[in-house]
Amino acid sequence: MNHDNSQHLEVSTTIDLKDLGRVHRLGFGAMRIVGDGVWGEPADRGDAIAVVRRAVELGVDFIDTADSYGPNVSEEILAEALHPYKDGLKIATKVGFTRTGPDVWVPVGRAEYLRQQTELSLRKLKVDSLDLLQLHRIDPKVDMEEQFSVLRDLQKEGKVKALGLSQVSVAELEEAGKYFTVSTVQNRYNLTDRSSEDVLKYAEQNGIGFIPWAPISAGELAQPGGPLDEAAKRLGATTSQVALAWLLRRSPVMMPIPGTGSVKHLEENLGAAAVVLDDDTYAELEAAR
Repeated sequence: MNHDNSQHLEVSTTIDLKDLGRVHRLGFGAMRIVGDGVWGEPADRGDAIAVVRRAVELGVDFIDTADSYGPNVSEEILAEALHPYKDGLKIATKVGFTRTGPDVWVPVGRAEYLRQQTELSLRKLKVDSLDLLQLHRIDPKVDMEEQFSVLRDLQKEGKVKALGLSQVSVAELEEAGKYFTVSTVQNRYNLTDRSSEDVLKYAEQNGIGFIPWAPISAGELAQPGGPLDEAAKRLGATTSQVALAWLLRRSPVMMPIPGTGSVKHLEENLGAAAVVLDDDTYAELEAAR
């Protein structure tokens, strides 16, 4: 069953991000348009390009990627598919991980590395200034001051419009805020993992966009007879759509970016914009874990 949403994101609410501007809250994550293990080329590059173009056709104006997806491949596909970019389309990328193989992620936060990767992202995405640059991880082996200072400097130089962080604590967000205006924070958050509740609350209090990664993960809740499955049946939607609709209702700063390498799944995910959770259904899902 699939919720019909012919207008797609026309019914999605928006958020005004600091230093960046207004975007729809339901975006697209470009991690899955590369090979297995987030490594190398996708099985069919043409399919990946089709997915990206379809997302924009359906109203997506916020796409999240990273230099480490591939590495390089995701950014290159986005540029191939979309450049020159449609007015209003914002592409966020991330730096701070190096890759040595499939599913291997090594944080590197030295200033010269973060600067180098930013310069390369500018070239791969074919832009003079990145819309949003996020620190993919804080490197525990490097002083935070060094990492935050180079991001601040890149913004002052005009190479980056807005800045964000990924998988951080409230204390780390507060520290980063001493160096630059934090536009977004990207932490794992979904129906079964709400460990970043305090970060979400901080984001709400400070007008920071909260980008939940792994937004559709629901585990046993989505199994037949589970609360998510039952809600989907009542609403005439899929479990993925209901999981995303719950996130969108959960907070006005929530910005889910479900990713996929399939046009069919993309269209299904974006259909979540039209799913309206009644109060009882929302309460049931809020209580489920």
